[in-house]
Amino acid sequence: MTLLLRDWHDLPDSVRGATVALGNFDGMHRGHRAVLATAHAARPELPLAALTFEPHPREHFRPGDPPFRLTLLPAKLAQLASLGCAFVLALPFDETLAAMPAEAFVRDVLHGALGAKHLSCGMDFAFGHRRGGDAAFLSHHAGQLGMGVTLVPPVSDEEGPLSSSRIRRVLQDGYPERATRKLGRPWEIVGPVTHGDKRGRTIGFPTANVPLGRHLEPARGVYAVQVVLPDGRVAGGVANIGARPTVGGTESRVEAHLFDFAGDLYGQEVGVRLLHFLRPEKRFSGLPELTAQIAADADSARSLLGL
Repeated sequence: MTLLLRDWHDLPDSVRGATVALGNFDGMHRGHRAVLATAHAARPELPLAALTFEPHPREHFRPGDPPFRLTLLPAKLAQLASLGCAFVLALPFDETLAAMPAEAFVRDVLHGALGAKHLSCGMDFAFGHRRGGDAAFLSHHAGQLGMGVTLVPPVSDEEGPLSSSRIRRVLQDGYPERATRKLGRPWEIVGPVTHGDKRGRTIGFPTANVPLGRHLEPARGVYAVQVVLPDGRVAGGVANIGARPTVGGTESRVEAHLFDFAGDLYGQEVGVRLLHFLRPEKRFSGLPELTAQIAADADSARSLLGL
């Protein structure tokens, strides 16, 4: 089981001497996985670890920004565990860490606390006070302390280097299929099923309501989805993401109708994977028109999902 650590002070001796991948890892896309794979390949005899930051530094410096995260910590931890990380150090990004000089981060955290034997990061990795350290800085200063460093060139597709920013844009533009190719898996909104207004069940389409929370809000509209259930099963479905203007909604959320499913999911965590964008959000004249459209959307989603 992957160990999650939240403080670099007084780390147990058992986590010292690993090969460590560095990054924010928001989205855990194919480029991030290359950083993990490179760290392991450099010293395969050592435990593999990841060092990341929670909250994301942008959330610290720009708290007024709309939510933008692709992957929150629990889902990120699950991805890192699946890639073989023995432990993950998720450093709380606060005023103290933001003020730490880059040289002190290398000396005190990476070398002193972690005793890292090898480091791996992307070419655009930056750290330390006012982003005073970059990949070249890391390579030089870590090398002086006896740590190996591998700088990983970006993984590219036909449109250029992969980045979390590019994946956010394609999701906001309504292209989940493109996000899937860049991530190497469907993008997933993970959260607890909460009580809604229960209107869906009155029109024959009960929904699991999942708040977006700190996740990025993708293009508002209707999607063909897969829903990962608490027991690991996967159900096909159709989901609306948006404020539900027909019924006077004001807060965006995910409302997923699961096909051929009966059960109580309230309070349990599910993952809603966006596979295909069906149509933009729109206001209908009333519930009869909305119900007819949901039925048509469900048919379209079933067809796309092969159900």
